[in-house]
Amino acid sequence: MITLETIQAAHDRIRSHIHRTPILTNRTINAISGVSVYFKPENFQKIGAFKARGGLNAILQLSEQERYYGRTLGPVTTHSSGNHAQAVAFAARQVGTKAYIVMPRTAPQVKKEAVRDYGAEIIECEPTLEAREAGVLEVMKRTGAVLIHPFDDDRVIAGQATATKELIEDADYESFFDVIMAPVGGGGLLSGTALATHYLSPQTKVIAGEPEGAADAVLSFQSGRVEKAPYIKTIADGLMTSLSERTLGYIRQHVSDILTVSDAEIIAAMRLVWERMKIIIEPSCAVPLAALLKHKDQFAGQKVGIILTGGNVDLGKLPF
Repeated sequence: MITLETIQAAHDRIRSHIHRTPILTNRTINAISGVSVYFKPENFQKIGAFKARGGLNAILQLSEQERYYGRTLGPVTTHSSGNHAQAVAFAARQVGTKAYIVMPRTAPQVKKEAVRDYGAEIIECEPTLEAREAGVLEVMKRTGAVLIHPFDDDRVIAGQATATKELIEDADYESFFDVIMAPVGGGGLLSGTALATHYLSPQTKVIAGEPEGAADAVLSFQSGRVEKAPYIKTIADGLMTSLSERTLGYIRQHVSDILTVSDAEIIAAMRLVWERMKIIIEPSCAVPLAALLKHKDQFAGQKVGIILTGGNVDLGKLPF
């Protein structure tokens, strides 16, 4: 069980390794949406994404345990299409250990290069969850590495929750937000967002955005069991993963709704942020804003916080 104390301890643990990202607003986006939107720009975070928080919290806890037993932390591993890969590679470098990262061969080149720059070794695989999991098992068997799962890990979820903790703390008062929004892939960020909101601003609703081309979470949310998406085809490469039983449990308990959006709507929201806010965000990051704009009557007149999850974009493959 992740408690408020768990999230506070995670924040204390990672605080010296991360940026406390600001809150940004934009008058044009407010006018277009009819909503007061407050962005938490984790594209300004270390590694360019919120994932640094969860990766650091997990690996720093491993390091604490090993120091307690007087041993050196051994290697770590994970599978990821990009941002969690960078987070684990970055966190491993911080504690001086080796990271082995299983990445789909189709992962953005910019993310692969960043992982290598942090000193990790990449093992490429086919772009399926089964191939990723098999690759990690082989690495664990070969190297003895400890798995830092991208989302099915309470240490990772508690780390991700610190972004929303900061967002709520930096607002004017408790329950300042009517709604807080985040994208959903494997559900680590959404679980952390929902838990932090539940503890720190219980009157605030949490609503997720999900691509139509990877719409498993909305089905799982409705049925109460982990479902697979009918098909996988979306520009939001960071959101192609299915929920776990763990993340589904947190989401079903503390999330109010999941709204799906098309790739065209994602691209339009991404372009709006680039043009009006003058900041770089990646497609997965634009999904909650796309959901808000698609359903703006639902949010009219409200104060909405949005976690901008990352800005690691292959500039040679922009969709506009």
